[in-house]
Amino acid sequence: MPHNTLGKTGLKVSKLSFGASSLGNVFRSTNESESIEVVREALRQGINYIDVAPWYGHGLSEKVLGKALDGIPRTAYYIATKVGRYQPEVDKMFDFSAERTLRSVDESLQRMGLDFVDVIQVHDMEFAPSLDIIINETLPALQKVQQSGKARFIGITGYPLGNFRTVLERSTVKIDTVLTYCRACIHDNGLQEYIPFFQERGIGIINASPIAMGLLSNQGPPDWHPATKDIKDACVKSASFCRDNDCDISKLAMAYTLGFPGVHTTLFSTASLGNLRKNLACANTQLSHKEEDVLKEVIKRYIDPLPVHHWESVEVDEYKRQLQGVPDEQTFKLG
Repeated sequence: MPHNTLGKTGLKVSKLSFGASSLGNVFRSTNESESIEVVREALRQGINYIDVAPWYGHGLSEKVLGKALDGIPRTAYYIATKVGRYQPEVDKMFDFSAERTLRSVDESLQRMGLDFVDVIQVHDMEFAPSLDIIINETLPALQKVQQSGKARFIGITGYPLGNFRTVLERSTVKIDTVLTYCRACIHDNGLQEYIPFFQERGIGIINASPIAMGLLSNQGPPDWHPATKDIKDACVKSASFCRDNDCDISKLAMAYTLGFPGVHTTLFSTASLGNLRKNLACANTQLSHKEEDVLKEVIKRYIDPLPVHHWESVEVDEYKRQLQGVPDEQTFKLG
């Protein structure tokens, strides 16, 4: 497993890393015993960076992860968790206040049975009423967490890429990492534009979800996926074209993302041993000439013609509508 240095943190992280969201039944109901074995097998295969959050399964992912890591030397892995996103009820979903931030870190450490995490991150900062709260309240609270020894480094996460520039330029708290998702994929390579900006500041760059939360798979995305109809339709056609040419779109998607320049580690999530081994095989196998040709044709036929390749603002707008009490039949689940 190749390793990269995560920005200026000094952490030597595996190129492919493990996202523990699946352990919390985010995508499907899971078996705890298999989930535990998935984590341990990932570590045996050279993955050493694990990302989790209180939001995933509303604490379940962290609890299962803690069981999986029990008895494993702390030097064998790096752990990143998050603050800010918590409960399924829309009025309890987000809280970026300093008080809740400090309490959240202690809760996460208790659930996982750890004394510290390697990276503590603000979760989906676009949902804050204002980025001023992130800059003036959440990040200073995380600095206190860092100074107390409960976290080594501080990160920010989110989907809209422009927010990273705003926060990095304005924050007086040193930020070590950024994490975004679905922005270095076949359907959307928007992260590429921001790589030089992050590199200039020595920021660790973490990319998540090479198959775009199921968009780039034969199964398709979950019902709550926020992508627009145009993007979903293009991805369905892409998957069909791949099948017609005896190729697996998920394998092509993984290869595309792992080849994305400037990214230090890419997170994928699964609670299935079979899927874990499939992802590891993809990471260790180059595409054939035929697969490379099919990938190029998919992008040319179905992706390049898209007028917009992202769904920025879709979820935030929906969140605001639900807070205002829009009738249920007009809403979708916030994933």
